[in-house]
Amino acid sequence: MSDFRIGTKCVQSGYRPGNGEPREIPIIQSTTFRYETSEDMGKLFDLEASGYFYTRLQNPTNDMVAAKICDMEGGTAAMLTSSGQAANFFATFNVAENGSHIISSSSIYGGTFNLFNVTMRKMGIDFTFVSPDCTPEELEAAFRPNTKAVFGETIANPALTVFDFEKFAKAAHAHGVPLIVDNTFATPVNCRPFEWGADIVTHSTTKYMDGHGSAVGGAIVDSGHFDWMADRDKFPGLCTPDESYHGITYAEKFGKEGAFITKATAQLMRDFGSIQAPQNAFLLNIGLESLEVRMKRHCENALAVAGFLESDDRISWVSYPGLEGDRYYDLARKYMPNGTCGVVSFGIKGGRPAAEKFMKGLKIAAIETHVADARTCCLHPASSTHRQLTDAELAACGISPDLVRFSCGLEDAADLIDDIRQALDTI
Repeated sequence: MSDFRIGTKCVQSGYRPGNGEPREIPIIQSTTFRYETSEDMGKLFDLEASGYFYTRLQNPTNDMVAAKICDMEGGTAAMLTSSGQAANFFATFNVAENGSHIISSSSIYGGTFNLFNVTMRKMGIDFTFVSPDCTPEELEAAFRPNTKAVFGETIANPALTVFDFEKFAKAAHAHGVPLIVDNTFATPVNCRPFEWGADIVTHSTTKYMDGHGSAVGGAIVDSGHFDWMADRDKFPGLCTPDESYHGITYAEKFGKEGAFITKATAQLMRDFGSIQAPQNAFLLNIGLESLEVRMKRHCENALAVAGFLESDDRISWVSYPGLEGDRYYDLARKYMPNGTCGVVSFGIKGGRPAAEKFMKGLKIAAIETHVADARTCCLHPASSTHRQLTDAELAACGISPDLVRFSCGLEDAADLIDDIRQALDTI
């Protein structure tokens, strides 16, 4: 389906039934798969044949949906994970080990920040966080001999900073390391990071891809462009024999196009088991079929809401990269000319107390930790998802105490604006 446009890929990619086969992707709700001989199964364990033996590693339903996301992003291989958090962990840990170093944009989702700054540090992997607006010189200074990757988010959650792909890709590739980008907020409908130099893309499929708050999940897609063997000493996990798989060297056996996802599946999914349930993959696929249509409405609603907020004197500031005059507007137009996302961040005069009172007054928008749903939802990150961060860490993530994250759903924009107006009246 690589020659088709994104809307067609959303509907058609990943699975094409044969004569008399189910029109919808089948749910293979089975933990195990039967084989006639031990030799047949042994070929799977030796990675000499393709197939399935245990759903903790792979499942046919998951692979069909992963193939669709792979085609949408323009990659060569992909896998589903149990969550977006698992996807970001697998994507970074797949190239790093104890003693490694990774550079990350400081403007990322709070959960990912904690994954990097706390949990993965305990595993002996160090991180340097740089501003997404850093100069090339500041970015260059962050690299070390043991740097293994650079990480960022297309549109940061919830700061809504826009990632400058070309700046970060140029620096990463100059040092022989991959650029990993979380493309959750933009989705491949509005941005395809591989076209701007990214090497690996991750998603929390829980968000726009699912679109209905039905199933938690994640995805990893490999561009197939990064040459792991060009500096094989830097990536021993991919470029030296894996004794747990009879000495297979992933980069040699599966090449640039398949090494990364094969290792993440055969090694990390084997050991961590963060597989997406086949039922969740089925629900995800249903969401993907309408993704292009929904993203247009999300963006239209967000632009209308952002415009209203900008004109209301009770609002101290508005951040929406699709709004003309926003500091990331030009960057968004460059990388996402057809739209950004449906999330608007803003501050209310009166700070944290005013923001909390405003949210209590909302009638349509629900206070939820969720975002990027068909239904409008709202959150005050400083007192919820990011409450574990210090004031300094909040500032580094681009989050102020008065920040309200408003995720515009598919309702009528006029009703959303009326809901905001009446909630502001309660302050």
